[in-house]
Amino acid sequence: MSAASNTAKEKKQQYNFNKLQKRLRRKVGEAISDFNMIEDGDRVMVCLSGGKDSYTLLDILRFLQRIAPIKFDIIAVNLDQKQPGFPEHILPEYLANEGVDFRIIEEDTYSIVKEKIPAGKTTCSLCSRLRRGILYRVASELGATKIALGHHRDDMLETMMLNMFYGGTMKSMPPKLVSDNGQHVVIRPLAYASEKDISKYATQMAFPIIPCNLCGSQENLQRKVIKELLKSWDKQYPGRIESMFSALQNVVPSHLADAKLYDFKNIVATGEANQDGDTAFDHSTPTAFLNYRGDGDDGETTDRTSNAASSLGVIQVRMVN
Repeated sequence: MSAASNTAKEKKQQYNFNKLQKRLRRKVGEAISDFNMIEDGDRVMVCLSGGKDSYTLLDILRFLQRIAPIKFDIIAVNLDQKQPGFPEHILPEYLANEGVDFRIIEEDTYSIVKEKIPAGKTTCSLCSRLRRGILYRVASELGATKIALGHHRDDMLETMMLNMFYGGTMKSMPPKLVSDNGQHVVIRPLAYASEKDISKYATQMAFPIIPCNLCGSQENLQRKVIKELLKSWDKQYPGRIESMFSALQNVVPSHLADAKLYDFKNIVATGEANQDGDTAFDHSTPTAFLNYRGDGDDGETTDRTSNAASSLGVIQVRMVN
């Protein structure tokens, strides 16, 4: 390959990376603004696990910290749970080299989990509860006003589907909430970011990723099934994941069935037209889905029209005179 070809390839790669970086930064900024996640004077504790999501979160928050019209502090916190083989030198070296204020908290939750959970069973639930309690305590000790977690859009959709399929509730991960103990505000600035964008970004940034399977726990099979389902939909039906996430932001209680959210008992006909009325899903095709235009890394877009309905697995309803 000629030098000119290499140069052109490098320019295209840099262009794609710049586009990806701008997209992630924009989405994080929008989430922070939409939910008022960070305010002037905040001390934000970024929970850093060593995975792609938390590295990306820290990197983008540090960028926004430099350009934001408000002032806020960042402190990165990692919980060393004493899992066998945990490379405890990686995070301190990375954070020190980056000039990030950080704390490494050492708590042997691994031994507690192994003692309580039978061999071969999933330990994630107990482990996360113990970790959450420790992080809340550390946040108080550090005077943190916000706790930032690295959950992204796909995590939120997976949680919604898990709760629907296995928990019988319509519930997801909120972008912002009050902690279990009522003492902290927890934020998820990556709420609008897709996992595939984060994965690409982490790879190109060459973050020193620490594997998440050091504990030897069995993977949560239910979440794994949902994750694979969403991935297959994203490949086969472009725009479906975006449409699903949009649904989280467009809830219509009058068209669900929770009497605690909507007073169905006292509904009366007023004689006035209601534009929603009994229109639940009367579109011949879900046009927002079909007309989805994706952001491809190569700068191209994906355009879907009603003629593409069959390839997208959409059932079209036509009126017959």
